Amino acid sequence: MNGKYFPLSKEALEDLVKKYPTPFYVYDEKAIIENVGKIKSAFSVFPSYKNYFAVKALPNPYILKLLAAEGFGADCSSLPELILSETAGMKGEDIMLTSNETPTKEYIAAKKMGAVINLDDFTHIEFLEKTAGLPELISMRYNPGPLKEGNAIIGKPEEAKYGFTREQLIQGYALLKQKGVKRFALHTMVASNELSIPYHIETARMLFELAVEIFKKTSVRVEFINLGGGVGIPYKPDQIAIDYKTLVDGIKKAYDSILVPAGLDPMGIRTEWGRVITGPYGWLISRAVHKKEIYRSYIALDSCMADLMRPALYTAYHHISIPGKENAPSTETYDVVGSLCENNDKFAIQRQLPKIETAAEGAAGDFVVIHDAGAHGRAMGFNYNGKLRCGELLLREDGSIVQIRRAETTDDYFATLDLNGVKNFI
Repeated sequence: MNGKYFPLSKEALEDLVKKYPTPFYVYDEKAIIENVGKIKSAFSVFPSYKNYFAVKALPNPYILKLLAAEGFGADCSSLPELILSETAGMKGEDIMLTSNETPTKEYIAAKKMGAVINLDDFTHIEFLEKTAGLPELISMRYNPGPLKEGNAIIGKPEEAKYGFTREQLIQGYALLKQKGVKRFALHTMVASNELSIPYHIETARMLFELAVEIFKKTSVRVEFINLGGGVGIPYKPDQIAIDYKTLVDGIKKAYDSILVPAGLDPMGIRTEWGRVITGPYGWLISRAVHKKEIYRSYIALDSCMADLMRPALYTAYHHISIPGKENAPSTETYDVVGSLCENNDKFAIQRQLPKIETAAEGAAGDFVVIHDAGAHGRAMGFNYNGKLRCGELLLREDGSIVQIRRAETTDDYFATLDLNGVKNFI
């Protein structure tokens, strides 16, 4: 059983909202750093290891700076993410650009900062050469197609737009070697939020075998293998978290049985984990505003799917708790919803919860905590319906709380519009 915790009491939240009105995100620095330590310890059995944190999961320079101090790098998919990572103190090969359908300016920026460029298509070899020039080190992304199953979030590899086929990959390494590239890496990404340890071990085995094949057919020795991301977290209370040691033991066994006999030891191991790094250690904090009784009972929050869209996009489960009522019986069945003009704006459907008091009933309204929102939460926010994205707070190791992103204002929303010019339009 995976117990769900939240580091702040109802009383602490009452004090906090005097300065930072809901909704907002809170991240737990101590818990994130402790988690990073466990990951580094597990992977220390390999000759070298680095995690490139998937910036898309939580694109905040304060979080990136914490991770950089722990020796983590950044996996980027755009120019702003490259800039964020460099701003946070990550330099050169601590940054990896794993973009797709990559525009010229992103390749040029990555090449200039010395980041690892991870190509997504065979035609990008020539495109990169003509636009930015080929760097000394190049990685390529493998799409195994029907040889590997995906999962519900990322889809089947053979239907995905990402990566090289096996044949293209072999040709790609041969061509890059011919063009003078000196260093090589291999990467894949075939699942998202996957809790099966055997699945991830099999992915590693697949890549290790591919590295041997590449060496035999092209004489290219891959410097490091990026196993990708996709390690899941237990969103539901009855799910079990990935045990890092068990996972790494399985990967190391495959390493020793495949790469060592082939003479490819030592080889670096990389990952691009994002969700598992910060996901369980972030929460969306809201207030219950309205209660609606029609064919169902609805609790409406002061946040909406513009703040957290995973439930609407993936029908994803996020645990909900009510501070101050942790031990109260779950006697009510609610749909927990937001104010967006979309019927799928629902954080939970027919969820059993304690009785919730709302602001419309005369009190301030109960706090509603949505768990496991520390990855792909605020990052996926949007402004549809003119909704303003909420801010982010960091609970420091010393117990203090700092704002690491303020909430948007109406001025922010209108900042890209010429409201004065429109008065004279037509």
